[in-house]
Amino acid sequence: MRHVSRGASMATVPGAACGSRGGRLMSVAGQRRISPNVALFLLASILVSFVASSSAPTPLYEIYQARWHFSPITTTVVFAVYALAVLASLLTFGKLSDHVGRRPVLLVAIAVQMISLVIFIVATGVSALLAARVVQGLAAGAATGAVGAAMLDISRYRGTLTNSIAPGIGYGTGALLSALLIQYLPAPTRLVYAVLLGILLVQGVGVVLMRETVTPMKGALQSLRPEIALPRAVRGPLLVVAPVLFAIWALAGFFGALGPALVRALMATSIVVGGLVVFVFAVFQSATILLLRNAAARTVMLTGIAALILGMIITLISVTAESIPGFFVGLALGGVGFGGGFQGSLKTVMPLVEAHERASVLSLLYIVCYVGFGLPTVIAGFLVVYTGGLPRTANEYSVAVILLAVVALLGLRRAGRTSPG
Repeated sequence: MRHVSRGASMATVPGAACGSRGGRLMSVAGQRRISPNVALFLLASILVSFVASSSAPTPLYEIYQARWHFSPITTTVVFAVYALAVLASLLTFGKLSDHVGRRPVLLVAIAVQMISLVIFIVATGVSALLAARVVQGLAAGAATGAVGAAMLDISRYRGTLTNSIAPGIGYGTGALLSALLIQYLPAPTRLVYAVLLGILLVQGVGVVLMRETVTPMKGALQSLRPEIALPRAVRGPLLVVAPVLFAIWALAGFFGALGPALVRALMATSIVVGGLVVFVFAVFQSATILLLRNAAARTVMLTGIAALILGMIITLISVTAESIPGFFVGLALGGVGFGGGFQGSLKTVMPLVEAHERASVLSLLYIVCYVGFGLPTVIAGFLVVYTGGLPRTANEYSVAVILLAVVALLGLRRAGRTSPG
């Protein structure tokens, strides 16, 4: 349970009658603070900005590869180290804001994220890209826990919903914005990062104006120790959802690292169309989470698995036939599969967990997710170089995702025979 600051409890509850309403500033104890509604919007925008920063390099990887003459293996490694850094940061700093407050963690995370963008701007080689991605991942992991918790402090319902859909919005808009700036404006490897720097600076000022939503408490150093546990009650359900979690995050990693290059390999086209790969995937992911938010866990899981299988079959056929429209249909269904699979997995597992076990079980789920996000993508890079190129690797990847989805479907059906949906 989150601890709301006693000195500002009314200001952190939506609809509280304290000062002016809506988007205007409130004056409390001689300090001007933004209202809860504005704070919730600010926090959502921060989450979008952090995820957008992570996907902004996606359309640029081909430019970096051409300038610095590295292979797709290096591209996928640069992409994947972000996942490892996020995971390490989530496991270490995920609960720190419970002890020191949301605002201090957010301010430090924004500052670190800005450092990563500066590294991107001045990058002159692969080592700088790797450094930027690691720093970026560490910042994102720390910010994710603090932003998510702060939104729940303000409004549990709206905070939960925003936590679910904001990452997809950020992931898609970051890649598309980057592609548009690259295509139509100068300084392609710098401008998008400069824009994001300006946005983060404004958001940092907003965090300063926020009211703290928790009372700091002891145990900050102890909270840095990762907690990973597998309670008996969730062992069966976790085995059911693990294959689909791994598959959907592996799919997101592949499209994020190699999707634009695949589109350009199938049909020489503008870099904007490559940026649309991530955008379409992310938009359908977020829309699915929004539309299925009140559906039963089993329904959400079945929807996600079915869309994933169908989407990968269409992708497989489209890549073989070099059909861009078909590829984007498969991509959209893959986004539906991600949204349904991820939300359904959380709905399947988390209600079975006791309150004191939630953080450790969620950490375990994120391990599955981020290993799926990073490891298969690097393997794909090796396959592109050594086994026949990008289209063939995309087909092999699609088959692997289909097989994992079928395993998850069989497990879900087996579980349905022993317990009500």
